[in-house]
Amino acid sequence: MPVTPASAPADSLQRPAPPPLTSTPGWMAATAVEAEHRLQAAGLHLTLGGEPTYVPLKPEGAEWSVTADGPTKLAYAHGLAAEIQRRTWPGSTLMYCPGKRYDGEVNPRWALRLITGLDGLPLVRWPQDAAAGRPPEFGAPFCLPPLPRKRAKAFLEAVGSALGCAFKPLKLKDPLAPDNRVWAVPLCHHAEASEEGDPAGWQAAEWSLAKRLCRLLPAPGPAGLRLPLVHFPEGVLRQVLTLEIRDDSWNLFLPPLAREPLLELLTVIAAASAGWSQPELSGMLPVDVDGQWQVLGLTADPGVLEVNLPVCHGWADYAGWMQTLAEAGVAVGLCSSKGEGLEQQGTGGGNHLLWGGASLEANPFFSRPAWLVGILRFWQHHPSLSYLFSNSSVGPSSQAPRLDEGSASPLDLRLAHSALEQLPEGDQRVLISETLRHLHADRSGNTHRSEISFDKFWNPAWPSGCQGLIEFRAIEALPRAEWAAAIALLWSALAAHLLDPIHRPTELITFNERLHDEALLPHALWSDLQEVLQQLDADGLDMQPEPYRHIWNWRFPLLLSWEQQGARLEIRRALEPWPLLCDTPAEGGTTSRFVDSSLQRLELRANEAFLAAYRLRLCGRDLPLADGWLGIRYRHSSLFPSLHPCIPNQLPLQLEILAAGSGERLVCFRRDGEPHHFVPDPEPIEPLAAPAWPLPEPGLRTIDLRLG
Repeated sequence: MPVTPASAPADSLQRPAPPPLTSTPGWMAATAVEAEHRLQAAGLHLTLGGEPTYVPLKPEGAEWSVTADGPTKLAYAHGLAAEIQRRTWPGSTLMYCPGKRYDGEVNPRWALRLITGLDGLPLVRWPQDAAAGRPPEFGAPFCLPPLPRKRAKAFLEAVGSALGCAFKPLKLKDPLAPDNRVWAVPLCHHAEASEEGDPAGWQAAEWSLAKRLCRLLPAPGPAGLRLPLVHFPEGVLRQVLTLEIRDDSWNLFLPPLAREPLLELLTVIAAASAGWSQPELSGMLPVDVDGQWQVLGLTADPGVLEVNLPVCHGWADYAGWMQTLAEAGVAVGLCSSKGEGLEQQGTGGGNHLLWGGASLEANPFFSRPAWLVGILRFWQHHPSLSYLFSNSSVGPSSQAPRLDEGSASPLDLRLAHSALEQLPEGDQRVLISETLRHLHADRSGNTHRSEISFDKFWNPAWPSGCQGLIEFRAIEALPRAEWAAAIALLWSALAAHLLDPIHRPTELITFNERLHDEALLPHALWSDLQEVLQQLDADGLDMQPEPYRHIWNWRFPLLLSWEQQGARLEIRRALEPWPLLCDTPAEGGTTSRFVDSSLQRLELRANEAFLAAYRLRLCGRDLPLADGWLGIRYRHSSLFPSLHPCIPNQLPLQLEILAAGSGERLVCFRRDGEPHHFVPDPEPIEPLAAPAWPLPEPGLRTIDLRLG
């Protein structure tokens, strides 16, 4: 355990620096192979997915703290997409898609999608790629010009001719960019002849519109999202191919199509674009129901750039993607943490891990509800899986409350688990979803805000709710790709370990107040994780502790380390569940719900030699040490709004080390607040004429300074 002498300079106590970016150790790959072998032997193919998040090296502006979009985020997304194309998926198709839309936001959030075939080969061969990769004897690759405005109609005619239908483009003006030129062509594809008499194949319709109405809507975004569809011809499907030409680029907004027609349209567009620069593509990406594509997404999310990984068919795929993203991020100025020293933390946007199957037909969970119940109970038994890899906001008001912190009562959970364990063999996806989805929710009933979320499992009420996915949300972005890979390996090993019913818990644990007391202290979390790792080791799944110890040290930085003649005292940052406040008016006429983050908690640990030779005084009052392991909760700031506004903040914290017998003050430390550690204090305060800080209740470990 690292210690720092009392005479060491204050700045020697820092958050441990993460090791340099390296590939994962060999034992990880061997353990992953063993876990996947056990799953395959049981007839299971467990896929992994992920949603890592990234921020610039120096995040500035609301888009990198609270809002989803801003002036730089899309440019970073394009830069990261280009690096991924260069490193991993050359020739892949990039498409700008409208994403989710939320109340209070004018436009849908954007999402860039990189698409390639299952074999990694491009879906479409663009002639521009061949031109850019000419042999050296022909000189350096040159930049092709965008499609000229005067060639727009000829280009559209060529596309229509190749599809076997005549285009009659409608010319539109852009009120936000008068120099841009826009043409719209209603275009749809019927796989079979319709009952209305429409033949199979491609059809282009005419859109006649008065000149005064031929204007895009005055909103930001691609022209295809700003069409005056309120004046669209009746009886025609609202599927429009939109061509937009700017001074330095050109864009095609593709109509919503099924996978095969979309590929045909892209192939035709690629051939017709020869001689010009490759067009930017926008549109709605079709659902790939039979899994013929690999898709990677880059989406705007509050404060971060979120990456949606393609389906990973094993741990090695997942680890490889995390390494690729880390390296590509460095190349464009993105990283998976922010701050420095003791201030360093994850991005705040999470790094959720998803389990699923190679297809819905082969989903590993649909026909194995008892295995799934065993997994849920195991996670509930081990708070380290909920808290150790999460961010600074934990507990009922966080983005990932545990099963026993959400809306479900213990009785409902017990009944649900018992019922699922007794289901007969066969596909039980509907009953699994309808049983668990309403229980895995926060206290407001939000099914997405749950440590283990089932809102993408089988929920027909949502457009993307029937994917057979289980989402683990209590995982934060970490500064090293190999740390994220280590967490994914732990998850995969546990999935294999819990295949054997003998390893599955049969009941939930009742933690009561210990969950938000002892279980939030670093020592308790490490002890709990050690127990998990030892169980896996005993089952033949080698889980070495080093990467997890690195994460623990980084997550709970050492704020004070004092040692003298074998007596040792350490103080680390601990976790504190912040309470939820009432609705508060926000800009734009909406309301927002905040948490009271004015509380902090520390963990104090003293060894037996320290307990025998020394005692402590905190803020002028004796601090009872008992067995030398305590949590200390205090109010570090006065926020508005917050709970208990009458209680002032309790900084600075002053800690005195006294000789046990004489009471002589030996050294004094001071903590002024985040992110500062305890530093030597040359001007200690005089002892207060007050009783010692009150001990916690029996079975608990946290002393709350607000109660003194």
